[in-house]
Amino acid sequence: MFRSISDLVEQATTYDKKISRLMIEQEIELNGGNEEEIKKRMTDNLNVMLSAIDEGIKGVVSKTGLTGGDAKRLQSYLDSGRSISGEDFLNGVVAAIATNEVNASLGIICATPTAGSAGVLPGCIHILKKKFNISKEEQLNMLFVAGAFGFVVANNASVSGAEGGCQAEIGSASAMAAAAIVEVMGGTPEMSSNAFAIALKNMLGLVCDPVAGLVEIPCVKRNAAGTSIAVMAADMALAGVKSRIQADEVLEAMYKIGQEMSTKFKETAKGGLAITKTGEKYRSLLFDD
Repeated sequence: MFRSISDLVEQATTYDKKISRLMIEQEIELNGGNEEEIKKRMTDNLNVMLSAIDEGIKGVVSKTGLTGGDAKRLQSYLDSGRSISGEDFLNGVVAAIATNEVNASLGIICATPTAGSAGVLPGCIHILKKKFNISKEEQLNMLFVAGAFGFVVANNASVSGAEGGCQAEIGSASAMAAAAIVEVMGGTPEMSSNAFAIALKNMLGLVCDPVAGLVEIPCVKRNAAGTSIAVMAADMALAGVKSRIQADEVLEAMYKIGQEMSTKFKETAKGGLAITKTGEKYRSLLFDD
């Protein structure tokens, strides 16, 4: 049983196991069942993620009309060969936005760890599928690694924007995804821990300020940013770059920042982008007040 990231790394190192394997074993210990059943449930989750990407790239529009169609636009731009940032980077951005546009259109997504941050991990999986043709098993292992780190986050801090701001949602998702990338790319558990810390450090203090109280603006595009940070953090860790602040301490810092953050910036739509002139205009148009 692991309760911290240091526990996770120590157990993986001591027993010479991958983090994904430890997560499967812990799931069996906590909730029963067998490995086949657990992998079946996780495969169902993965299939939902991949279907959402495909649906979003084809083009969807939210019920409010505030968001939609950007994944399709980006895919066309990517196909044109004119992108500045390159194919690998934009593949992740496209998938992340596609997923959250499906969420905003009331389609089916898999919350990882929340609906508002559901695009980050699928975005990272999409990159590795396109670039390295990772297998279905490797994709599943990414979910288990992300789940292991997410378990620690949820039990030591928060994954809720209403409790900790967007740092707890997109920040956690980005850090979880970074750790998952590292394992599937052959990195050590310690490298996954460093990737987690590097990603989360870059999201500390991020506020949750949904326009009109809806999970659309700025949530959809923040998933693109979270995906980008996850990939950057994973590459740094795989190169041997270490976080000077240990992952558990970064997580503790996020928790404390969330406690001190004003309620205006915790999903209440009473601060930040939500109360800009345009944000207020959208709220009035949608809710007729």
